[in-house]
Amino acid sequence: MMIKIADAFQNGKAFIPFITCGDPDLETTRKLVCAMVENGADLVELGIPFSDPTAEGPVIQGANLRALSNGCTTDDVFALAETLRKEDGLTVPMVFMTYANVVYHYGTEKFCARAAEAGMQGLILPDVPFEEKGDFAPACRKYGLELVSLIAPTSHQRIKTIAADAEGFVYCVSSLGVTGVRSQITTDVAAMVRLVKEGKDIPACIGFGISNPETARQMAQSADGVIVGSAIVRLIGQYGREAVEPVSRFVKEMKDAIRDL
Repeated sequence: MMIKIADAFQNGKAFIPFITCGDPDLETTRKLVCAMVENGADLVELGIPFSDPTAEGPVIQGANLRALSNGCTTDDVFALAETLRKEDGLTVPMVFMTYANVVYHYGTEKFCARAAEAGMQGLILPDVPFEEKGDFAPACRKYGLELVSLIAPTSHQRIKTIAADAEGFVYCVSSLGVTGVRSQITTDVAAMVRLVKEGKDIPACIGFGISNPETARQMAQSADGVIVGSAIVRLIGQYGREAVEPVSRFVKEMKDAIRDL
């Protein structure tokens, strides 16, 4: 069965959770991913831990450090993805989110081959600007992975250009700065999404700062999906191995908030 990123958008607005693999441990990550899918996640972003995650705020940075100090490696994350596909039978699209250095260090070609083999659909590299996409896009394409492009509120004129060349979905960054929970999002998200659609007919999803059902619903009115990371990772930091229930509840609330739009 061929799983594609586009599958996430077949049933209305997509809810896309992010999780840092290996925090608090890989077995808990596995349970959490299964629970999130069961509670309405349409696509899952698996974070590969990295020592210097420049786009992340303190919550996800903390999770990266905990995962690394537990000895979680890139190979461990590949094995986890494989288990989720083969043993747990998950059929939702999954993408890796990590940093250029992780991929370079592993070997770009080898990384993409291994990701495809593990059953992944795509890759998000927040520290790779559009102009440097060429370092990774050919290897991704060769192994059937979609390299997801990010746009920021400051991308302005470049939004259409980036969108025209985008694959999978466009990750619209709602706010300047690093990831983290925000009390409000003031960016004109609808205008960003409009520019994306002028560049290409491709799903546009909003991420950075979405932490409650109200904001999720508000953002999903203009976009095709919402991405939530820090709010979930914070719950995992708080509850550790007991996080499955609170995270399940949170994901269900978030998905319910955007379900009928």
